[in-house]
Amino acid sequence: MKKVLSRILARFNVNGRDLPVFLLSLLLAFSIWFLYNLSLDYIDYLQVPVVARCNIEGHSAVSSGSSEVIARCGTSGYNIMRMRIFGDRFPVCIDFKQMHSAGGEMFYVTADELQEYTHLIFGENVSLEFYLTDTLFFRFPFETYARVPVRPVYELEFRPQYTIVGDMDVEPDSVLVYGEPHRIEKIDYVYTNPIKIADVSSGIHGMSRLEPIRGIRFSEDAIHYSADVVRYVEINRTVPVTGRNVPEDKYMMVYPPYVDVRFRCTFPYTGNPEDDVDFFIDYEDFLNSRSGKCVVRTDDLPAGVIGYSAEPQIFECVVNDR
Repeated sequence: MKKVLSRILARFNVNGRDLPVFLLSLLLAFSIWFLYNLSLDYIDYLQVPVVARCNIEGHSAVSSGSSEVIARCGTSGYNIMRMRIFGDRFPVCIDFKQMHSAGGEMFYVTADELQEYTHLIFGENVSLEFYLTDTLFFRFPFETYARVPVRPVYELEFRPQYTIVGDMDVEPDSVLVYGEPHRIEKIDYVYTNPIKIADVSSGIHGMSRLEPIRGIRFSEDAIHYSADVVRYVEINRTVPVTGRNVPEDKYMMVYPPYVDVRFRCTFPYTGNPEDDVDFFIDYEDFLNSRSGKCVVRTDDLPAGVIGYSAEPQIFECVVNDR
């Protein structure tokens, strides 16, 4: 071996003192040659393990195992080497828009449907020639789930004489919650993250994420919210309070007999709200009260009236025989 090394050194006219420099130059040349070849494009068969994610009603969000995708692709030598070394260790997680049921917990996607996910599976700098894998099968275990309503949490600051009409709408208004049975049975609804908007003077809309619950997964991570906002005027009126649904052989007296009402009406408002709305005490409420004190009620508000406040709210009632 020494004789061979000596002949090589002699051929290149390298003496003992120049040996470290020679070896370093040789290593540098090899590195340049190696990196150059890695940068070239090659055609090869690539194999990548894929874990699937998909919102499938009644099933977990992530497949319980991976499936191997094999395709003939063109890419750099660097990508080929990287996939050969690390591909099996780190499966690629793909969010599929939809999957086909194969029965039970099994679902699948076809090679044609994989086309739009090629850059996610193999990377951006890969040109696909064709898939060898015809169909990918995944197992999505069954999960306990329930559908619960969504409740928006919001704090709105309005400009003077502006207010919201009705309640804030959310879409979707309910979501599926997945998890262990003892967790799901305690959930009656889910909340949005707080929605805070200031200086409101027109309709509002936007997106809000749902407030996370430990150990629970939602079918939707976010919802769309919207609300109508209008300018209003206030109209003060004093209106009578009467009894309603009182039997013919009874007579109800209400004290005080009038209520001061502040109507909030959309601007401009030309009507007279007291003409189209009645304030009353229901006889059934009187029977259910222990003290004879009842809360005043009204029918549906007429068009253009978006709300009201009443003073007083509680009235004393006396019922006598006729």
